[in-house]
Order: sequence, then C-alpha cells, then structure tokens
Amino acid sequence: MSFYKLYDFLRELQQNNSKEWMDENRNRYYEVRDFYIDWLNKMDIKLAEIDPNYTHTSGKKAINRINNNLLYHPNKPIYKDHFGAGLDQETKQGDFYIHLGTSESFIAAGFYKPKSSLLKSIRQAIDYNGEELLEILNKPSFKKMFGWLIDDGDSLKTAPKGFPQDHKYIELLRNKSFAVQTDLTQKLVTSDAFENHVIEVYKEILPFRNYLNQAVSV
Repeated sequence: MSFYKLYDFLRELQQNNSKEWMDENRNRYYEVRDFYIDWLNKMDIKLAEIDPNYTHTSGKKAINRINNNLLYHPNKPIYKDHFGAGLDQETKQGDFYIHLGTSESFIAAGFYKPKSSLLKSIRQAIDYNGEELLEILNKPSFKKMFGWLIDDGDSLKTAPKGFPQDHKYIELLRNKSFAVQTDLTQKLVTSDAFENHVIEVYKEILPFRNYLNQAVSV
C-alpha cells in the first residue's frame, strides 16, 4: 500500500461519487484509509519526539470521516474527494492538519474562522504583543513556506470592536482567521522525502501555533 494507491482511489471516487460505487469498493476504501491511519500513527510518534508539548493523537482519532455532512450541505457530493487528518489535537488549540486530495493537498495549522471567544482572545494577545506574531510571520523561512495568513477575502474593512482604526497592529486585528497553509504536490507526497518534509513543516510552524495556543489559553 502507498500514497499512489490513495490518490488513485480518490480520483476514482471523484468520478464515481455514489453509494453504489463505494459499496463495491468498500474494501479498497478500508485499505487506503488504514494505510493513512498507520502512517499518521508513525508521524504522531515522530512529532512528539520534537515537541515536548505535543498531544498524542492516534491516527484513528486524527482522520476525518470521508462522508460529507449532507444535513447542513445537501448539495455536496456524498463523499469527500480527500482524506483530512488533524494531529496534535488538544481542547481549544489549533491542530496540525494534513489534507490529501485530488484537487489539492496541503498542510495547514492555526485557527480558521474560530468562534468569537477564541478570536477575541487572539486579538487581545495581538493588542498586548503583536510584535512577536509579526516577527514569526515575517521570518524569511516562514514566509517562504507559508506566505502569509490565509485570507478568504472576509477580513474586516474597519477595526474590530474595541480597537482604534489607527492601532499599530490593525492589519492583523482585522483578520477573522489566523491560520497558514503550505501546498503539497502529489509528487512530493508519494516520494521518500514526504515524511521529512512534514517534520520540517511542523518545526517551522511551531512558534506560530505556540503563540496562538498561548493566546487562547489565557
């Protein structure tokens, strides 16, 4: 079993997104899912070795369901075209998310459109010490890997409530998400270098995650 077969399965699922096809290929689904779970279990151990604050997360807990939630999104296909998994899961913290899909593959971390209480805590941390976050975001190696914060175009046009328009860190405070993402190619994922690449991404993203996790834990 390999990531090649995982991508092959997802491509066929995307072209045949139905319960009938999934029922016929249920064993293949379990095979690639279990392969990914085993890989996540190994990665869980490796990440714990480099981060003393890492929260062990089994692959079975980390991996997301492949079924779409049709109750709230009835127009979506029955099944997702990707396998998503969140490692280092801890209450109130942003996990370390690995997304492998036919349309896109990436690693992301932070808080994507967090609930208002968490967003308020992050903004308070920026108000108190936004310079630290800017230093993390502007580090050359960090910018090369992630660019900047994920922006879906929904940032505030004005200052958030309780902050002046001329605040020193107004550009950060206007964000509704505090997450970053680095894209993966299928060539990289299926190569021998993938595991080490994930570890390097984790190391690079750690100060960013630590800043945010500290912000929401106060």
